[in-house]
Amino acid sequence: MRRILLTNDDGFAAPGLRAFADALTCLPDVEVTVVAPSLEQSAKSHAITLHTPMRIHEHAPRWFHVDGTPSDCAFIGINHILRDAPPDLVCSGINHGPNVGSDVLYSGTVAAAMEAALIGTRGVAFSLVRGKDFETAARRGARIVRALLDRPLSPGVVLNVNLPETAGSTGDAIAITRLGRRSYGSAVVERLDPRGKPYVWIGGFEANYERAGGTDCEAVFIEGKTSITPLTLDCTANDALPLLNDWIDSSELSDSSDLSEARGA
Repeated sequence: MRRILLTNDDGFAAPGLRAFADALTCLPDVEVTVVAPSLEQSAKSHAITLHTPMRIHEHAPRWFHVDGTPSDCAFIGINHILRDAPPDLVCSGINHGPNVGSDVLYSGTVAAAMEAALIGTRGVAFSLVRGKDFETAARRGARIVRALLDRPLSPGVVLNVNLPETAGSTGDAIAITRLGRRSYGSAVVERLDPRGKPYVWIGGFEANYERAGGTDCEAVFIEGKTSITPLTLDCTANDALPLLNDWIDSSELSDSSDLSEARGA
């Protein structure tokens, strides 16, 4: 029996989660446990709750929701609810909307899969780019999960999967991609509330993306394909290490006394 922990950031009642749970349950020799946020937690990134208590609610057999973030759900699911029978894979989604390019820095969906990898469990995040046909998206996603269970990746590698709008797409075609660059602009909307006090609102703007071959943006928005992007926990900019070592070896940074003299000058 292979065990899957399923979570999301849209909340335990989200249609994408329910459709995915149904599709994954149909896989042979698979047991699915859902641990999802009680409320929508979109764009919470990798936030984890440390200073307030959380409650676990059992909605149905093997179906729980938690008063916390997606990362909380992955952590509690692995280390508490399934502590006696750890999952082989953590699936997050299916998110309502894309998580491509820089979205992965904000996405609670992706963060839950990353939290699994931090703990030592393999993780994969799924998002439906457009539309609401979660049933078709879930069947496509389940095929990817089946392949992952049969041929697992190395620990520390997280897959970010974006499924295109099903109508008129070539979503059965898969592109292995790198992260693109996506921007929501820099505008901040300022308005007045009913009592005349100002407030500001960010987000919700039309997103733009860089046109570049081989990216997740290009695959899903232009080619109508399912994109699979491998992500890693190591955020080190390795190309910058030689330059930084040169700073230490040859610059004033190597002698703290010079800094003291500069301040006194």
